[in-house]
Amino acid sequence: MQSPSHPDPASFAARLRGRERLVGYWTALDNPVGTERIAGLGYDYIGVDGQHGVLHQPGWQAAMLAVDAHGSSAGIIRVPSPDPVAIGIALDTGARAVVVPMVESAEQALTVVRACRHHPKGTRSLGGPVRAELRLGSVPAEIDEQVACIVMIETAAALEDLEAICATGGLDAVYVGPADLSAALGARWFGDPAASDDLEAALARITDAARRHGIACGIHVLDGASAAKRLTEGFTFATVSSDITHLQQTAAAHLASARNLGAS
Repeated sequence: MQSPSHPDPASFAARLRGRERLVGYWTALDNPVGTERIAGLGYDYIGVDGQHGVLHQPGWQAAMLAVDAHGSSAGIIRVPSPDPVAIGIALDTGARAVVVPMVESAEQALTVVRACRHHPKGTRSLGGPVRAELRLGSVPAEIDEQVACIVMIETAAALEDLEAICATGGLDAVYVGPADLSAALGARWFGDPAASDDLEAALARITDAARRHGIACGIHVLDGASAAKRLTEGFTFATVSSDITHLQQTAAAHLASARNLGAS
C-alpha cells in the first residue's frame, strides 16, 4: 500500500521532467521476491537491468509486478539496445520509463523517443489489454505523458553529439553510465585515476548541457553517499548500486565478522 508521504509512482515521469531530485535502486537479479522487498523501502524508482543483468525479457513482467506491489516506487527498465521492438516490449509491461543504452547520436535519440510515443508523435504500437493499459490507461496521449524516455551517454560518439542529443524533442533525460564513459575516456578500469579528471570534466559537460536544454540528468553510483554528492553537482537523479552487488558485499562482510569473532 502506498505510503501517504511518498508520491504516487504515476507522477514519476512528471517529476523527472520537472528536474526533481530522485533516488533510485538498481536490480540485476531475476528475483521478484527480493525486488518486492526493495521496492517497499521508499526509493523513487527501481531500475531493472535488461541489458547486463541476468534478468531478461521473460522476467521483466514479474519485476514490474513486484515493484508495483507496494505502490510506492516507479518501475523502469533498461532495455538491451536502442531497438524499438525491445522498447515497446518493456513499456507494454507497465514500465514507467525506459533507459536506452549505447545511444550515440541525435538521430538515434529521436528513433528512441519515437519508439516511446504513440501516433502522431511516434511509432509505438497500441498494446491493448496488457499491463500498460491496466496501469496507464488506454488513451495514447495520456499513456505517453506517464512514460519517460531516458537515453544513456556512455561513449565518445555520444559526448561528441551531446548538445544535439540533449536538444532532441520529446527526450526526457540523459543518464550517465560512468564505467563505459570512463573506458571511452581512456580508463583501463572503472576508477582508474589516470582518467578521473577527464571523467569529471565530461560529467560537468553533461549536467550543463542537460540543464540548458531543460531535461533531467542522471547517473549510476556505487553507494548512497555518492548519490548525495552527485545530486549536489547538477545531476537530478541517481541510481544506487545493485541488488547483486549488495548481496555479495553483505555476505562477505558477515563472513569476515564471523571469522574474526571466532578467532578471538
